[in-house]
Amino acid sequence: MLVERGQDLQVTFRDVSATAEEGHAHWEANYPLSTGRQVHNIIEAKLILRDGLIVEHHDSFDLWRWTRMGLGLTGHLLGWTPIVQNKVLKTAMISLNKFIANHPEYQ
Repeated sequence: MLVERGQDLQVTFRDVSATAEEGHAHWEANYPLSTGRQVHNIIEAKLILRDGLIVEHHDSFDLWRWTRMGLGLTGHLLGWTPIVQNKVLKTAMISLNKFIANHPEYQ
């Protein structure tokens, strides 16, 4: 989803490892939001694998750090609050669900 939507997206990764059941990776994404604000997100990914396919993918990152970059002053002042974080997560889930609906191969 990020790659498809991202303009001027730069992604780097390291510390990639996997077994038959799970995988891990550290990755970083640099990209501008539609607001024009630049984001540098640092992510730890955990993948659950079955039969050589990814069946679950969980990314962990500092959401308050992201809101400070992505939302500016609002993120600095309120980005740590559940209200702002839940709004950001809800917006991301809406985008993810739209992406999945447009890509039946990922369902």
